[in-house]
Amino acid sequence: MHSQPDWAQLATQFQQNLGAGWMKALESFQQLGSTAAGPSPGSTAGLPMSMPSVPALNFDPVKLLELQQAYVREASQLWNPGVKVNSSPPKDKRFAAAPWVQNPLAAFSASAYLLNARTLMGLVEAADADDKTKARLRFAVEQWAAVTAPSNYLAFNPEAQQMAIDSQGESIARGMQNLLADLQQGHVSMTDERVFEVGRNMATTEGAVVFENALFQLIEYKPRTAKVFERPFLLVPPCINKYYILDLQPENSFVRHLVDQGHRVFLVSWRSADESMAQTTWDDYIEEGAIRAIETVREISQAKDINALGFCVGGTILGTALAVLAARKQKPVHAATFLTAFLDFSHTGVMDVFIDEGMVKYREMQMGQGGLMAGRDLAQTFSFLRPNDLVWNYVVGNYLKGQTPPPFDLLYWNSDSTNLPGPMYAWYLRNTYLENNLVKPNKLTVCGEKVDLRKIDIPSYVYGSREDHIVPIEGAYETVNYIGGKKRFVMGASGHIAGVINAPAAKKRSFWTNDTLPATHADWLEGAKEHAGSWWPDWYAWLKPHGGKQVAALRSYGRGKFKLIEPAPGRYVKAKPQA
Repeated sequence: MHSQPDWAQLATQFQQNLGAGWMKALESFQQLGSTAAGPSPGSTAGLPMSMPSVPALNFDPVKLLELQQAYVREASQLWNPGVKVNSSPPKDKRFAAAPWVQNPLAAFSASAYLLNARTLMGLVEAADADDKTKARLRFAVEQWAAVTAPSNYLAFNPEAQQMAIDSQGESIARGMQNLLADLQQGHVSMTDERVFEVGRNMATTEGAVVFENALFQLIEYKPRTAKVFERPFLLVPPCINKYYILDLQPENSFVRHLVDQGHRVFLVSWRSADESMAQTTWDDYIEEGAIRAIETVREISQAKDINALGFCVGGTILGTALAVLAARKQKPVHAATFLTAFLDFSHTGVMDVFIDEGMVKYREMQMGQGGLMAGRDLAQTFSFLRPNDLVWNYVVGNYLKGQTPPPFDLLYWNSDSTNLPGPMYAWYLRNTYLENNLVKPNKLTVCGEKVDLRKIDIPSYVYGSREDHIVPIEGAYETVNYIGGKKRFVMGASGHIAGVINAPAAKKRSFWTNDTLPATHADWLEGAKEHAGSWWPDWYAWLKPHGGKQVAALRSYGRGKFKLIEPAPGRYVKAKPQA
């Protein structure tokens, strides 16, 4: 039975105790900054990242008093022997299993932890600080709370302890084996990676590589219909990941479904940067990447113009390429699709936590004139945006419980990272996330041309995901305010990937449409109508009239000098990035 504490003493020590936790939270943020936003531990590029200094903070005295009183009140309930602690499973899934409720000590530790985490977050909200500082403090507390959860440690996790007893120690032995295996591969396993293989049961839509250069391979897919639309379709995926997020498995393959709709499909398979690309720039990705792919598809198909899609960073690349082509008085793309992509970087969400002048200058000094941005560091950054779901959940399952995570194609892809050229990455950070120059007419010169997105005067379909934490829905919507031509905006449920990869047969989620395009997403949403299921059929319907007439499908790959190099998925997507 717990003894009653001295509540007056507890109250007077409140601010001191929270201060200690506060500093731990800030330290965790600074440590994460040197790994998630910088090189991973042990990296040869492991210079300490220049993080912003923590400002002196003042707190609203009324809010601080309310926070103190609430803390003392809830803490007294935890210590009061007459109160049954945690008698029902908490809403937090980490502590919802029966052992957390049945074990009094575990129940107390979970409840005390949740109270401290809530109070620290309340302290953030009581801070007198600007929005960016508050966002950083909130992120720091979230990271601290994720790290210090009692569920992460065998000594405090009754669920893992029970599994060890029931298995006579086998779960601990398996956990150690899992830990050693993950140390060897360099990342925490999110899925059973032994189940998947690119080209065997991932990225299996039939096709061939018909062109390649130092940046990408161009894949042409075999038609699956007797006739195809005369205007071919080019997919530009993000270069920050491998392309097969658009071609996972047949039932959820975006590529296969597009081919089944009667489109002649081509796709850019970006190369993971190695030392030979250490000097590659953003201009190279535009000229020798997107524009080269557009022109190659036109040459192979003998089409006057094509349709194109850019996904995530691929959308930013495509939009920049279209603006460069417009400045050259060229219009080789008839209609464009932008999926969860930024052109305007005003609303970057939690990613803004990492971006400031100091961080960008550090990257420019480190790799702006040459070098590589390691894919594992980028992957780590994105994982720590959702630390409980994408980091600690697997630490507990893999190592404390000795479990093998179930096979999940999307998470296999998520762990298959790619490197980026340093100069390209440094340019991208400054001119998009930091200074938002892409939307400033004629501010940037790319490939020798002044960039003005307003000159992109073609039909466009713009898609954003409602719960996207990488490209927040407000940022995705802003695209309609900067490009010309007739536009349609659609919002899907779920996040950055699951919202996009939502095949109709699954009959999952929903999407929203609104034929008007007011200035803000909030205004658009007020007049939007919800529809059940996938947004893909809506896009198919929009795309169909832009495809042109139906022509007989060719069964051979390439044309003229563009001959079959190798079967899809090609070498580039299978290559593992250099450390």
